[in-house]
Amino acid sequence: MSNVVMAAVVLSANVMGAGMAYPQAHRLVRTRRLQGLSSTWVGVSVSMNAWWLAYGLAVGVWALVPVSIVSLVLYGAIAHVLLSAGGRRMLPGFVLGALALGGLPAVALLAGGWQLAGVVIGLGYGVQLAPAVLAAHRTRDLVGVAPGTWWLALAEAALWLVYGAHVADPALLVGGSAGVVLATLILTRLAVTGHRPVRHAWAVG
Repeated sequence: MSNVVMAAVVLSANVMGAGMAYPQAHRLVRTRRLQGLSSTWVGVSVSMNAWWLAYGLAVGVWALVPVSIVSLVLYGAIAHVLLSAGGRRMLPGFVLGALALGGLPAVALLAGGWQLAGVVIGLGYGVQLAPAVLAAHRTRDLVGVAPGTWWLALAEAALWLVYGAHVADPALLVGGSAGVVLATLILTRLAVTGHRPVRHAWAVG
């Protein structure tokens, strides 16, 4: 693909990735309703975006830096509201996500440097989304889940997958593939349960 096309892919991925957390943050701040949300997902999302930022800086994949910074701020805001609204019951899951699951790249970094850590970070994107998928499939009450976040997640993952194939970056290939599969599972669950059908999914209110 041409450099112009790849530049457009990276720009689009950054815009969608940076905006991915906004619908969820908006809904949570406005309603403070937590049904269907996973505190583990929020914890691991904060941690993994910090790792994507570190990886981008360490190996020179500068395309990852802007989206990682914005996403880190937005997931931090989600975490603040989640923990303040949900209280102590949300804390164990958040800590599990942020430290236990989100700490896995540190082990890989010590064992094999940034190349191995990058693959684990890519796999970690699947780990990041998995708690949200599990939470959504354990209940039919998904009023706290913002469909717009998951449409953006699907589009962002697909774009990073394309870019990862272009630059032969294993972290982006693994992460993009995992993101496409898991975001699709969430959107399918939302459609099946009748919570904001697919044709209305872009609304954030």
